Amino acid sequence: MSHVDVQDIYTEAMALSTSERASLAHNLILSLDDPADFELSPRQEQEIQRRVHMVREGKAKNHPADTVFADIKAKYK
Repeated sequence: MSHVDVQDIYTEAMALSTSERASLAHNLILSLDDPADFELSPRQEQEIQRRVHMVREGKAKNHPADTVFADIKAKYK
């Protein structure tokens, strides 16, 4: 692979739509694991597909990461 600046990739990725970023993030996360290390049940696969569809259709509710992390910290404090 040629030399690629990670910041350039990040900047380009942030220019993608929400659904495109979600798909990219999903694929990047999957690339970290060996698929042989885990197996999803049909029910889990259905749920993933349902959520991806909601994002792609613009029906998913987005929450800022700061809010999500603040809620988690408050819950487990």
